[in-house]
Amino acid sequence: MRVWLTEWEWACCGDAFAVGDDVDLSVATRVPGPPLAALLGPTLVATVDAVESHHEDEFTDRVRGRVVAVHAVMHELTERRILRRPGHGAPLDAEMPADGEEWPMIRRDLGGGVFAGTRPSRYVIEVVPITDTASLEAVDGVRLASGEARAAGPSGDAGHADPPGERTVRSPAGWLVDIEVG
Repeated sequence: MRVWLTEWEWACCGDAFAVGDDVDLSVATRVPGPPLAALLGPTLVATVDAVESHHEDEFTDRVRGRVVAVHAVMHELTERRILRRPGHGAPLDAEMPADGEEWPMIRRDLGGGVFAGTRPSRYVIEVVPITDTASLEAVDGVRLASGEARAAGPSGDAGHADPPGERTVRSPAGWLVDIEVG
């Protein structure tokens, strides 16, 4: 049996496991929906027998068994930076800074002349998945400390007068876990 695990759900929680471990996974559905089909493509999504979830609800449907293989699913994304405007990544009442100026510093006074502050980027990053780019990479397990491949995060925009051009990055989407049910 092959189970889909979504990267964003397992990024924050879910116990690590490896090939050979016994697992007990909650199943949200046995029929992959259109978003997963668009991500994986028709050939790969046809191999998925269940979609795991552990954030939304308590699911009574379970998959229990021994993990026989784990494949990290990587896909390509297009990242492009768009100038931040009021209502589009900045508060609606924000005033657009003059060309060449930064957005104002957002400060929190901690007392005694000390403050913590941040300055938002001049740009909002738009991320668009590229269809039919999913690929499998055999890995030893899910959430292991061995450091699976991860996409590089966006770099800062300090010193850029113009938004950097768009770029394509490979990013983890989730895992396909093959389980010997028993």
